[in-house]
Amino acid sequence: MDEFTPWTLFTDVGIISLLLLLGKFIRVKIEIAQRYFIPPSLMAGFMGLAFGPGGLGWLPLSNNMGTYASILIAFIFGCLPFASETNSTKRGSRVKRMWIYSQTGMLLQWAFGALAGISILSVFWPVAPYFGLSLPSGFCGGHGTAAAIGQAFNKMGGDDMMTLAMTCATIGILCSVFIGLALIKWGTKKGNTAFLTTFDDLPHELRTGLLPTDKRRSMGESSTSPISIDSLAFNLSIIAMVALGGYIFSKGVSYFMPQLEMPVFSCAFVFGILMHFAFKKTGALHYTSPRIIGHLSGAFTDFLVAFGISSIKLSVVMNYIIPLSILVVFGLLFTLLYVLLVGKWLMKDDCWFEKALFTWGWFTGTVAMGIAMLRVADPEQKSHCMEDYAIAYLFIAPVEICLITFAPVAFANGYGLHFGILALITGVCIMTYAWIKKQ
Repeated sequence: MDEFTPWTLFTDVGIISLLLLLGKFIRVKIEIAQRYFIPPSLMAGFMGLAFGPGGLGWLPLSNNMGTYASILIAFIFGCLPFASETNSTKRGSRVKRMWIYSQTGMLLQWAFGALAGISILSVFWPVAPYFGLSLPSGFCGGHGTAAAIGQAFNKMGGDDMMTLAMTCATIGILCSVFIGLALIKWGTKKGNTAFLTTFDDLPHELRTGLLPTDKRRSMGESSTSPISIDSLAFNLSIIAMVALGGYIFSKGVSYFMPQLEMPVFSCAFVFGILMHFAFKKTGALHYTSPRIIGHLSGAFTDFLVAFGISSIKLSVVMNYIIPLSILVVFGLLFTLLYVLLVGKWLMKDDCWFEKALFTWGWFTGTVAMGIAMLRVADPEQKSHCMEDYAIAYLFIAPVEICLITFAPVAFANGYGLHFGILALITGVCIMTYAWIKKQ
């Protein structure tokens, strides 16, 4: 593998930027791209996937694109406290519902995979009892969790688990995009979207994404004189400081408590809230620009989506095609019904479709895919979905770490059935609590 240098980053960003511009050209000129609201960032990602090292190998992209996506997520969530003002009381209620929604869905997906592998798939096909875990480890966790689960099972003699989990992760990401776009199309027709109307009613500038002169608006006011520091550089420096603070906080937790790994993006969001409070108390908040920071967040998101999709490894070989296909098809159906039905019931009228769409992208792909879907239906982040998710995930993360840690141990010691039942009961209990409390 080639040595990573600053010029490697320069080349990667330059190539992805070129693909973003090409994606924008396609959005402007090709009707099908307009009809399905396909963002240039998605098209750039798929072009990077097809022509990059994971595809034909024509583009000299490096193998660091997955790392770029992880860093960009921290920047995006670091922007949120400075880009929006949210009522704290209402936020608490929204976060609680988001936690119930996400935590229950995660537990039920792990229960579904575990129980399906033990009670059905391993009975009719020559697969190991842990076969079904490839679904939740690849879907809800993406390639990172798939690698962790695969490595754990490899140490226990499950040599095929890495391939199975990686395959599910790859299929999940593709389904999160294509089925997600179909959901957006369906949602606009049914009137479920809060910020997006039907395609036929959309003006030409929203279809193409090019604004005429009379509909353009300022990206934000300058609060600092360029003779000292440019306003864009000033606001970018704040967000970079917040992201770095989140990273240091995450590493500090891992150092003192190695068993607990706090996600950097959640730590960046919390650190951003603290910095926002400090800026407000000192009067420095007056010199920040929420609109500029909002645009920075949008730019980070575009690059995150492009890098995230380009980093997919399509070289993963699909083994056990029949049981794996059955597992994936029914897993997708189960996840789809959950995010739509439970999302509509639990979120009520609080932008339920946008939050269900984000959760679909997360539960089948990664957080980056959830952000990509949300960006189509809620381009200005008015649903506050990512803010609620960032806080809720602080309480979800320990449970997810326990699932990833103890699932291989449980199956290796013959307690796989107990693991699946425990996950099922816990998820049902949380949902019952929500029903009793009428959340």
